[in-house]
Amino acid sequence: NLYIKNSLVDFIKLLKVDDKRKLDEVVKLYGKMSNDTLIKHTYINYPYYATKSLIAESILNKEQINKINSQKKQSNETILFTIGYEGISLEHYLNKLVLNDVKLLVDVRKNPLSMKFGFSKTLLSKYCESLGINYLHIPEVGINSDQRQELNTQKDYDELFERYKKTTLTETDSYQLKIIELLKKYNRIALTCFEADVCQCHRKPLAESIEKFPIFDYKIKHL
Repeated sequence: NLYIKNSLVDFIKLLKVDDKRKLDEVVKLYGKMSNDTLIKHTYINYPYYATKSLIAESILNKEQINKINSQKKQSNETILFTIGYEGISLEHYLNKLVLNDVKLLVDVRKNPLSMKFGFSKTLLSKYCESLGINYLHIPEVGINSDQRQELNTQKDYDELFERYKKTTLTETDSYQLKIIELLKKYNRIALTCFEADVCQCHRKPLAESIEKFPIFDYKIKHL
């Protein structure tokens, strides 16, 4: 992609001294490399970042490809993961999914919108699919935003989740069974919502409810 600056502001002059020094170092090391050369350099020196590449085989030799393949995270163990994105970047979040070989991300937010870049439904599904991770939104098992007001203590969260267990979780057996069927199909799926602390997120009681079904015989892991 080509980007053209249409502002008269000299952003280089606005940089802090240390930031400018680091930028100068990057330009000195890599500024004269072509796109293909820079990609090849990155893949050879940081093979993990090529594990999802669609072009690696066309620019690397067999030995280099084998090195990349050795970095791929694959597991046959069936696990139901849960993950929140509070306090971490999109890159960190996606890396967690890749490192745990998640095949399907199940968004269990009632409203899949976010002020944080990359975590609204459209973009999140796009970035997941670019990494070979499927995306599915199941809002029926979410909690309405108006019920999430004034949550100041763990007791507030606990009371909210007790109501959630007695209402939503008793009314959504079909969706919870659907999640189990998806787990059987994909082996490694992750339920996602916002909160970093799983004890302050409905994905924990949801996972525990799913775990109680007689046909569930798998491991649960909170990332």
